[in-house]
Amino acid sequence: MRAAFIDSKESIRIAELETPQPTQDQVRVRIDYVGICGSDLHYYFEGANGAFVVREPLIPGHEVSGRIDHDPTGEWPVGTPVTVHPATFGEHRDDLADAPHLWPGGAYLGSASTWPHTQGGLAEQLLVDREMVRPLPPTLPVRRAVLAEPLAVALHGLGKAGDVAGKKVLVTGVGPIGLLAVAAAVAAGAAEVTATDVFDEPLERALALGASTALNVTRDEVPANTYDVVLECSGVAASINTALTAVAIAGTVVQVGMVPDVERPLNIAAFIAKEVTWRGTFRFHDEIDEAIALLDANPRIEDVITHVIPADRPVDAFTVARDSRASGKVVVQVWPEG
Repeated sequence: MRAAFIDSKESIRIAELETPQPTQDQVRVRIDYVGICGSDLHYYFEGANGAFVVREPLIPGHEVSGRIDHDPTGEWPVGTPVTVHPATFGEHRDDLADAPHLWPGGAYLGSASTWPHTQGGLAEQLLVDREMVRPLPPTLPVRRAVLAEPLAVALHGLGKAGDVAGKKVLVTGVGPIGLLAVAAAVAAGAAEVTATDVFDEPLERALALGASTALNVTRDEVPANTYDVVLECSGVAASINTALTAVAIAGTVVQVGMVPDVERPLNIAAFIAKEVTWRGTFRFHDEIDEAIALLDANPRIEDVITHVIPADRPVDAFTVARDSRASGKVVVQVWPEG
């Protein structure tokens, strides 16, 4: 089988591997589509994702969809359409029984956070533990299902804010996760959803997904003390400051966007004076099941995908995905059989 390996900064290659054989507790998935995520971009363009440095060839990709290729138990026939929960949970903690994604020692597909690295899905075939497999409804196309993992991240963040029905929601930064956060908030019944970004093109995508207002922060003023819930999806310090200013008194800010592990200049005066609830959010637990149902019910969410690039052009895929003006979600179409 073929797979794409990141060896170091801006070095990616396609190589042949032996086809992996599943144990009774595993299944083999024939990968159709792989989404390019922010962490994948860091691994390719920087050779590291924060503190996680590529120390051996790494197959990227944790947003995957495809079809069952081999199930030793026969539970799922060959060709069954599926997506995959990319996490294996670590050491059980009773105090975090409802949040296994926070247990220490877990792993994630396509990640250099473990040693050896946890290889990802940018390959023709992928072995996964049986409990990671999510069969798709018959009405959900495999291409749209590649959005299940990033939509689950957005839903997990939205869940940290509680019920948003009838509330004013602000989404700061509408890259792929921000766009999916807009779609999730609209589906959850928010009274209005406002999106902010520094470019017009992603804001146009947000409006197409149901945002009621789009503000370009390079020229538009974001109203202060206005929004019941702010989903901060950029991870940029200036955007976090905007979120804390824009949130209403006693409102909630959820930090969805990842930030570097460094000290940053933040103005938290508004956080204190307004008694804001500021929640962190990291990956997700079981929201991928909710994401599959939402993708099935709302075909329009597939519009987040702006580019589908063949797997034999990985540099093109990463380059386009890096440009938020040109692209929303970039998806790699893995090599067809034959």
